Amino acid sequence: MRLYGVDFTSAPRRRKTITIACGVLKDGRVRLEDFEHCADWPRFEHFLHTPGPWCGAFDFPFGLPRELVHTLGWPTDWAALVAHVAALGKENFRAALNAAREARPAGQRYVHRQTDIPARSHSPMKLVNPPVGLMFLAGAPRLLAAGLHLPGMHAGDGDRVALEAYPGLLARAITKASYKNDNATKHTPARQLARSQIVEALRAGSHPLGLPLETTAPQVAAILEEGSGDLLDATLALVQAAWATQRAGARWGLPEDFDPLEGWIVTA
Repeated sequence: MRLYGVDFTSAPRRRKTITIACGVLKDGRVRLEDFEHCADWPRFEHFLHTPGPWCGAFDFPFGLPRELVHTLGWPTDWAALVAHVAALGKENFRAALNAAREARPAGQRYVHRQTDIPARSHSPMKLVNPPVGLMFLAGAPRLLAAGLHLPGMHAGDGDRVALEAYPGLLARAITKASYKNDNATKHTPARQLARSQIVEALRAGSHPLGLPLETTAPQVAAILEEGSGDLLDATLALVQAAWATQRAGARWGLPEDFDPLEGWIVTA
């Protein structure tokens, strides 16, 4: 089975692509083979239709908090919800989330999913820094349209499996130090050192998922040099996909009782 780790952006372009780490799991080791870059939506949609079998771990929220969905009166079936927000479009989606947030008490503006608590991930209500709500709006409808299988959420092509990933969850288990920034003026030696620590832990398998990563010297050099951390985040997601693949017969490592409307971050 092919493995993909996908570092996502809601606005792909030449200078900020959707970055995909491609690899395989063999003899308990994850082999990073190469990277792909999608600078526009047609290229990403073409990637989603890559024939299987494969498992991809995607770094964006697959669902919205159930409490938010109830508040807005939106559909509580995942596929119907995704179709609904896609029909709304970006501006109406943004306006609905802004209104819902402003209607909540100060200090409680953002509703979280169940998985966001153990993963320490941002609420999908968040529209800036980072715009994970817009990432949901851009990503989830494309997963649905491509017919992917989302375990526990949506039955699709069982040879093309999509899981929600959060690279920061694994990175923080290795070091609490900041390792990336999209602002080139903040590409510091300290952040490069943190990336080096993460890569070395991945290569040694000395991290909570326990899977050693096989890389080439040029791959390591590219990861360490890239201050935005996109290559590293894609690689972290690749390792999360490998961990889940080992548990394909047990719901891909996902809890039995997670909310199928909200989704769950694999390994959380």
